[in-house]
Amino acid sequence: MRDDAGHGFAASGRLIYPPHMQAERLQLAGFERVKYFAPVAICGYLSALCVALIITSAFLENMRDAIAITAAGVFGLLVSAGLGAAILRVQLRELRYVVVPTHADPDENFEAVGRLAQTSGWQVTANEPGRCLEARTQGSVLTEGEIVAVRFRQHDVLVASICDPGVGFSLVGRRRCTENRERVRLAVSAGKPAIV
Repeated sequence: MRDDAGHGFAASGRLIYPPHMQAERLQLAGFERVKYFAPVAICGYLSALCVALIITSAFLENMRDAIAITAAGVFGLLVSAGLGAAILRVQLRELRYVVVPTHADPDENFEAVGRLAQTSGWQVTANEPGRCLEARTQGSVLTEGEIVAVRFRQHDVLVASICDPGVGFSLVGRRRCTENRERVRLAVSAGKPAIV
């Protein structure tokens, strides 16, 4: 489904591609976005609890207890804020499209990626020939597969792959996302990709 301006693509109400190429990031819609960034929100919540602990310690009469609680609060604040920032950085990086330059036109690149999806057993959830293709890789019994989103712009292929937002962040999933991007790059037989 196209938006009013004829840009973007919403697949089953889940993924929305940015209307202008300046964004260059895969955009998640609604609840998918909430689930994807939930670990960062949890770290923010823990940081807020630590701030509340520090503020509460100011009202204690026993100076020794106040110092101990303040130190614990500061430590917790630093750890949870640092972890949240690190997770957010990784998640935002994973949402960025990798640009793969090719010599083929968008329709030829679309066919190549479509063949890859079919031979790899990916479930194509949405496609618009010559513009974009979205697929979900095969998962295991316990986990869903990754999301692979590909856009076609003139002679460039833009590819992003993220772990399923319902599963959350994992190092194994992140490695598979990297493999998915590499498969698309090889499928369109392009040169070295450049991150935008």
